[in-house]
Amino acid sequence: MKAPRVMLLPGVVLPADLAYAGLTTVLGTDAEIAVKNLEVYREASPPPGYSLDTEVEGALREADARGWHRFHLVGYSGGGAAALACAASHPGRLLSLGLLEPAWAGSWGWSPQHERLWAQYDELSQLPHDQFMAAFMRLQVRAGVPLPEPPPGPPPPWMKHRPEGIRALMRTFHTYDLDREALATFDRPVYFALGGLSNPDQFAEVADRLSAVFADFTLEVFPERHHFDPPHRTEPTRLAQSLMAIWSRGDQLAEEGES
Repeated sequence: MKAPRVMLLPGVVLPADLAYAGLTTVLGTDAEIAVKNLEVYREASPPPGYSLDTEVEGALREADARGWHRFHLVGYSGGGAAALACAASHPGRLLSLGLLEPAWAGSWGWSPQHERLWAQYDELSQLPHDQFMAAFMRLQVRAGVPLPEPPPGPPPPWMKHRPEGIRALMRTFHTYDLDREALATFDRPVYFALGGLSNPDQFAEVADRLSAVFADFTLEVFPERHHFDPPHRTEPTRLAQSLMAIWSRGDQLAEEGES
């Protein structure tokens, strides 16, 4: 069987090549990999009219440039929200869907705890840049979980674009219509990696809601991981094994459907 064709979408902080360096090293030649940055950072400022559809169009444009009619899509955080939008709008292009704690998963079925969390996110928009990132990160882990220390030295040049990009993505979460019924028709394997130390009011709730949407849904919990210490960076071997199993099954289902 030929190597699976896989596109990896990052979150809104690290560039894709840094975010997925460990995972791509482990996968090696076992997969044909496209590591793609988010469209929100294509230019110095988010593009006019930016929405999750912008990310979907970018992902499909990258796949088309590679000659990939169908492929496996994996997204982390903001990239996970974009991956969900792609599954809803272009299900026929995907062989499987990998979700690494998607930042958002539609506006339906929210619990009171989830609603309160997003009200807190809304309050962050009023903070100055120098306070925004720390507060944004703190909301995404369990209480008392220490956040990673910033690397020594001056921040990299790309970091200055992150607050504006995050705000653009948060705005589209308020207006985007992620179609639950369309997601429910997605009949390919769906994998969800959940960190045990991440904020359960966000990520565990998203996993629970999506488990009731997708017919073929696999949840894997990484007890010692959280949103800023994710398995694709700190447990890439274990994650690669899980993803390879999902990709193999997705490819097999596609072959059976074509026979």
